[in-house]
Amino acid sequence: MSEIRAGHPFTAYRTKVRPEWLDYNGHVNDSAYAVICTEANELLLEDLGLSETYRSSTGCSLYTVEAHLRYLGEVGPAAELRAETFVVEADSKRLRVHTTLYVADQAVLTGEHLYLHVDQSTGRVTPFPADRGEVVGSTLAAHAGLDRPPHLGLGVGAPRPGR
Repeated sequence: MSEIRAGHPFTAYRTKVRPEWLDYNGHVNDSAYAVICTEANELLLEDLGLSETYRSSTGCSLYTVEAHLRYLGEVGPAAELRAETFVVEADSKRLRVHTTLYVADQAVLTGEHLYLHVDQSTGRVTPFPADRGEVVGSTLAAHAGLDRPPHLGLGVGAPRPGR
């Protein structure tokens, strides 16, 4: 049963901080944030029918081609994390999602990921099959009314005086 609901982000992901994610400062390290965000996004892909089972049955898969993480807060060893993810945009071959990780009500990370739909037998980008394209399209429509954070699509950049 799908977790996708119109006007609501996808919220199935929850996890506790694992000891191997902690750095020598006692906080979640930068690479672990990427792992956590990937796990959250993978649950969305599963819900869309585009995860490991899809790859096994079709020979096609989603490849991450760009990711932008924004570290907003330190996360310690006892924390419980939850994710809110939504589809930002999609077309016949691409899927872009935004994920925010929270500890309680505090946002501690945002991640923006761009995926391409790849036929693994040719190594080339290919359109989603009609049934998956419909699911992606309906999810995009369900998420269309969600607020878009101002940092979407901006990439990396340090604040500059006078801007």
